[in-house]
Amino acid sequence: MAGRKLVIVESPAKAKTIAGYLGSDWDVEASVGHIRDIPTPSEMPADVKKGPFGKFGVNVDDDFDPYYVVDADKKKKVRELKALLKDADELYLATDEDREGEAIAWHLFETLKPKIPVKRMVFHEITREAIQRASNQTRDINVALVDAQETRRILDRLYGYEVSPVLWRKVKAGLSAGRVQSVATRLVVERERERMAFVRASYWDVDADLTPGADEDLFTARLTGVDGKKVATGRDFADDGSLKSAKTTRLDEATATGIAEALGRVRATVSEVSEKPYTRRPSAPFTTSTLQQEASRKLGLNSRNAMRVAQRLYENGYITYMRTDSIALSDTALSAARSQARDMYGAESVPDAPRRYEKKVKNAQEAHEAIRPAGDRFRTPKQVEGELRGEEYRLYDLIWKRTVASQMADARGSTASVRLTATLPDGAPAREVELSASGTVITFRGFLAAYEEGRDAPRRDDEERRLPKLGAGRELDVRRAEANGHETSPPARYTEATLVKAMEERGIGRPSTYASTIGTIQDRGYVSAKGSALVPSWLAFAVTRLMEEHFGRLVDYDFTATMEEDLDAIARGDEQRAVWLKRFYFGDEATSAEGLRSLVEDLGDIDARAISTIEIGDGVVVRVGRYGPYVEETVPAGIDPRTGEVTDEKAAASGETQPRRASITDDVPPDELTPAMARELLDQAADDGRVLGQEPGTGRDIVAKAGRYGPYVTEVIPEEEQGKGKNKVKPRTASLFKDMDLATIELDTALRLLSLPRVVGTDPESGDDITAQNGRYGPYLKKGTDSRSLTSEQQLFDITLEEALAVYAQPKQRGRAAAKPPLAELGTDPVSGKPVVVKDGRFGPYVTDGETNATLRKDDDPEKISAERGFELLADKRARGPAKKGGRKKTAAKKTTKKASGTKKTATKTAAKKTSTTKAAARK
Repeated sequence: MAGRKLVIVESPAKAKTIAGYLGSDWDVEASVGHIRDIPTPSEMPADVKKGPFGKFGVNVDDDFDPYYVVDADKKKKVRELKALLKDADELYLATDEDREGEAIAWHLFETLKPKIPVKRMVFHEITREAIQRASNQTRDINVALVDAQETRRILDRLYGYEVSPVLWRKVKAGLSAGRVQSVATRLVVERERERMAFVRASYWDVDADLTPGADEDLFTARLTGVDGKKVATGRDFADDGSLKSAKTTRLDEATATGIAEALGRVRATVSEVSEKPYTRRPSAPFTTSTLQQEASRKLGLNSRNAMRVAQRLYENGYITYMRTDSIALSDTALSAARSQARDMYGAESVPDAPRRYEKKVKNAQEAHEAIRPAGDRFRTPKQVEGELRGEEYRLYDLIWKRTVASQMADARGSTASVRLTATLPDGAPAREVELSASGTVITFRGFLAAYEEGRDAPRRDDEERRLPKLGAGRELDVRRAEANGHETSPPARYTEATLVKAMEERGIGRPSTYASTIGTIQDRGYVSAKGSALVPSWLAFAVTRLMEEHFGRLVDYDFTATMEEDLDAIARGDEQRAVWLKRFYFGDEATSAEGLRSLVEDLGDIDARAISTIEIGDGVVVRVGRYGPYVEETVPAGIDPRTGEVTDEKAAASGETQPRRASITDDVPPDELTPAMARELLDQAADDGRVLGQEPGTGRDIVAKAGRYGPYVTEVIPEEEQGKGKNKVKPRTASLFKDMDLATIELDTALRLLSLPRVVGTDPESGDDITAQNGRYGPYLKKGTDSRSLTSEQQLFDITLEEALAVYAQPKQRGRAAAKPPLAELGTDPVSGKPVVVKDGRFGPYVTDGETNATLRKDDDPEKISAERGFELLADKRARGPAKKGGRKKTAAKKTTKKASGTKKTATKTAAKKTSTTKAAARK
């Protein structure tokens, strides 16, 4: 009789799906991700903290040996796994087959210390056939992959712990640097610099509608030449606004208008007609990068959301593994895609031989298959629409279409081009002009019947256009000619899709890191999203400048890509982990390359003020200060910053010697902060505000002003009444309500705002005063220590004692928004069987089934969240267990960690130990 088999995977959803494909003698359990990691120094036991692991959690003097501890929130999980292991006769480690998954499997082996046979079970899709095949075709833990992942983890720890403190000292406390995140931030900052330096150029062109006679043959042509010179379009201008070539001419409004008027009075002649075949090939199946790009373009999903949805589709058996660089399809998948294309679009839509996509992606990682629908025969979107909804259905539909289209025939047609000439009458701005037009006709749609790849920027030739049959020498009537003005556009900001594409092209990061990297640079405040565009903060400018000037090699694109290549060499077993880390950290004598340690030690004097200063011109700079960015006038108003000459005697005579400063609000992108706008901010900051009138009781001026945190009103206390030291009188200040306008607020309203908090009345039972106040979380009532929320700011003025007593008569609700109706209803939870709703809590929206609450992530929209996503958040929260209580007290955790230090020799590892581990696994 066969014994029991224990299978360990990463996620509960994956465990649930796989368990349905294995027999009753198999137990499938989830580790819920990594179970142990390198702790921060603050989490280490005191005796370990004093030793060689104290600084990084890595002993840099002993082959970069890491110190691992089981995460505090995973100790219960480890106990559960060990209990299951006691009843098992075989252990199958079935984590993902990439570096991260291989490392999780190794950590499970090292932590659980199984005394039964251990097998590494790998698969790229979760179907019954794939799982049963994987259970019979196991292997050993791949030590080289574990080494590569561990090297990456140690590398990131060394990089972050050495470089981040420099940012804390020289820019701002709490900042972080990272091997990939700092380079990604630099990409976004460099693009914004290009936009800031860009000089717009205006130009004009002419469009004309022409026909050989009949209205149905009307087509549009564009002016392309004037008196033998090419007419400039946007691509002919350099970033400084000048023309790139002397062979082009820029039309101004008068010239373009004159040509358009003259064209309307003459006939054009066909000078040249050409026609050539049009062929368009389908795109390759999805890789992680191209999936993220296309999900952004077509579905509006950011990288993190796209990968989250793809993860669910994979774990539930709908698609193959979603972290891959490969564009290849297996023979089974090729057959499935071709068969489906033939059935749905006809035999002529499929080429005679399968399309095999093979290309060398820079720094390609594990050779997985491309992302495709799972199984030996794909389920169509129609077949899964009853099982998948919302984002999951749309992403599956996208993957299915891309995969099937990749095996379909080329789209075919023809492209016709025509050139026209016209001789303009006397008095026109030019004598001879040339116009051009082209049109494409698709005669066989091929793969376009199933799928067409999206574009980041529209092209003029995207639309299918048909030209009439024309021959050289044919004269055409000009029905309309119109001059149009244009301006050149700066380089487009990165979107998540184009940033992923740029990182992949440069070999920066890995498919598994793109989404987290983009999320990290946004979470750190280096980048924010404006629509779909990624906009760097001024803080990112300061951090990037410091990195470029003092850690240039670390943010060099080629150096970062080379590091990825080296990590790949370690994964292949061609490079030794410890040897490579030694070169990176201590330097390479053979090539005189400086190591990270010496880079940090030999920084010299860093001018923190200069690093955090960004010139924007006209004697104005932006500085990144402790409390945020601000503009500062380095040259007083009225003085030319270049020559020092007085340009405005009145302004110069004002005697201002101190530089003026003004805070910058977060809604102003760097490229939009011109010197003129900066001067406006400085003028507003210098403005003492609008005097609304005097308070009747004191005679003090009441002023309305614009502040860093929004508009507000305040009283002006005369100098003789201010006092000094502890006796100094602070002016009353109150923010305007959200529905109030700084430009229209009146004295009466300002006085009411300054009267807050307002005593509504006295509670007849307790004798306590009830006050109406405005706080951090909105308006509320307070009676002693009992606070109750109000529904609007206007109630602060209007609520009566009776109404306030009625509020207090109601049972107290937990949290401000607990009494509000649900934001959304998601249906019945498959685990608890209870209805799941989305609610708005004090600390943000969350999902709950009445037993378990799970906070929505940053990218989850409470109004659009799918039922599947809500169930997933609840399942994840249940798997992690209840939150640890005890606030900042860490005593118990330290004791547990110290216990782990006693087994450090088994917790830490060397390459030799891993080799023996694998051999032991093979023998069992």
